[in-house]
Amino acid sequence: MSQVPSLSSPHAATHAGASSEPAQTPQHFASDNYAGICPEALHYLIEANASGHEVAYGDDTWTQRVCDGIRQLFDTDCEVFFVFNGTAANSLALASLSQSYHSVICHELAHVETDECGGPEFFSNGAKLLTARGRENNGKLTPDAIESVINRRSDIHFPKPKVVTLTQATEVGTVYSVDEIKAISAVAKRRNLRVHMDGARFANAVAALGCHPGDVTWRAGVDVLCFGGTKNGLPVGEAVVFFNRALAEDFAYRVKQAGQLASKMRFISAPWLGMLEHDTWLRNARHANAMAQLLAQRIRDVPGVSLMFETQANAVFAELPLHVIEALRAKGWRFYTFIGAGGCRFMCAWDTRPETVERLAADIRQLSVKA
Repeated sequence: MSQVPSLSSPHAATHAGASSEPAQTPQHFASDNYAGICPEALHYLIEANASGHEVAYGDDTWTQRVCDGIRQLFDTDCEVFFVFNGTAANSLALASLSQSYHSVICHELAHVETDECGGPEFFSNGAKLLTARGRENNGKLTPDAIESVINRRSDIHFPKPKVVTLTQATEVGTVYSVDEIKAISAVAKRRNLRVHMDGARFANAVAALGCHPGDVTWRAGVDVLCFGGTKNGLPVGEAVVFFNRALAEDFAYRVKQAGQLASKMRFISAPWLGMLEHDTWLRNARHANAMAQLLAQRIRDVPGVSLMFETQANAVFAELPLHVIEALRAKGWRFYTFIGAGGCRFMCAWDTRPETVERLAADIRQLSVKA
């Protein structure tokens, strides 16, 4: 992966897996949002603050440098906007691609459907989300699933499909391949639909695929990417990247109207310099993915434990006996159980320590065998 040579800093790169916190600091697996700011991002946040007065509302030099860095990263002249969080990024992006009488096709487990409190519908003034299951139990849409949704109805009494949205990596930790995205984009273009990518964990997907970020986005037919950073070491803020620049017309007004235009924009954008420099964004994601792989390996053969999905990004989904879940929580472990009885999600982050993974895996094994 190429670096961003225009971004120079006296700050030495810090390995993503090396936390500066004391070893006894507790770490949890409920969400990668639990992790703090990575050193590289924090460095530029402090630098931006020390630089004195800057122009407000995104016209500062920091924001311009980051936008140029993202264009260089993707190797294309894209439009870049910054918002506070992923829900706003997805909701505003989808609203820019659809009218109130349109519909957006998504997987039934997509974050825009399950965890954004109707945000896409609200900001689009009513565009309806139409869900599909996909051919396999892997959280991914397929061309056939998209076609089936499009073909449900074509009369004027039904919202007209206008956008396909892909969650990359998916909500169950799987990753769309470049070929899968190309196939979906081909269907979308043939049907005159736009392609949006919810990339809250885009870095983890690219790390898993080992491809150029442009190959899995604009070269594969993606029109708009919501490039997540908060889950990968940033303090706050996501980038909305329009590869199709024409679709970005008036998007700045949407951002402002939604209360997402930061007056001191440099404090959202500047930390991205630390992520882009020396490919920190990718190194952080690789480490998180590796920790998930380690956990999956350690518990794969534990009696009574079964992995629910293939571990590709930074999440491990495992079905555990209920008494083991209760005992783990009694020991202080935090993780989500929202996917049916016994279904658990263990999320790894840029700063997850191998010894923490080993302790969790040892507890799962001990509690399962004890039963």
